[in-house]
Amino acid sequence: MSQKKRWYKRFFSFLKEVKAELKKVTWPSKNEVYTTTIVVLIAAVFFGFYLFFMDIIFSWVIAQIKSLFA
Repeated sequence: MSQKKRWYKRFFSFLKEVKAELKKVTWPSKNEVYTTTIVVLIAAVFFGFYLFFMDIIFSWVIAQIKSLFA
């Protein structure tokens, strides 16, 4: 029985520490979240297209090299 009390004491102590740490966090503003989300989406689209076209170019180059030796 004493082990369960110890376990619960540790658990509630942990929750108190988590609450205290969350009060120290500096949360971003709504505008910061919006702008960084837009930047991430633009970067993801850009790199998606970049990798797509690089894949097409490298596939074409490999096909040309294969056709020389086939």
